Amino acid sequence: MKFTRKANAQWMGSGKEGKGILTTASKTLDKTPYSFHSRFEEGKGTNPEELIGAAHAGCFAMQLSFLLGEAGFTPNSLDVAAKVTFEDGTITLITLNLEGDIPEIDAEQFQQIAHKAKEVCPVSKVLNATIVECAIVIFIPLEMIGKGLPILWFQDMRLWVG
Repeated sequence: MKFTRKANAQWMGSGKEGKGILTTASKTLDKTPYSFHSRFEEGKGTNPEELIGAAHAGCFAMQLSFLLGEAGFTPNSLDVAAKVTFEDGTITLITLNLEGDIPEIDAEQFQQIAHKAKEVCPVSKVLNATIVECAIVIFIPLEMIGKGLPILWFQDMRLWVG
């Protein structure tokens, strides 16, 4: 499968005092404002790091869902939060925090599938940053606790079972 997606950025003015707008072909972003203040301070609007984080979180969640399906699991929910670290002019770290509800998966299967999702996610592959998936949690319905299904989470791909 091959396709091309399009987005446009327009910047007006100097780097610090100027402002810009972002528009995607789908119009999900439609003249969405961004500026020095929204990027480096707490001004209104979006910023490139926030958009990279959203793209990465969305791609990882979708990739993980596909891989879980191939393994015979259907997640009830996958909530991924991305933290993008900008340091000295470079994006140096992306941390993906995942909360998921995936019935009947065991720790080993989940670890393998989550790691593979990080490796094959198209956005992970295009980014040149250290990518860490952490705080991966499986929520188990209360009625299932005590029936041999552990609650588990990962931190930097090390597994803890609680």
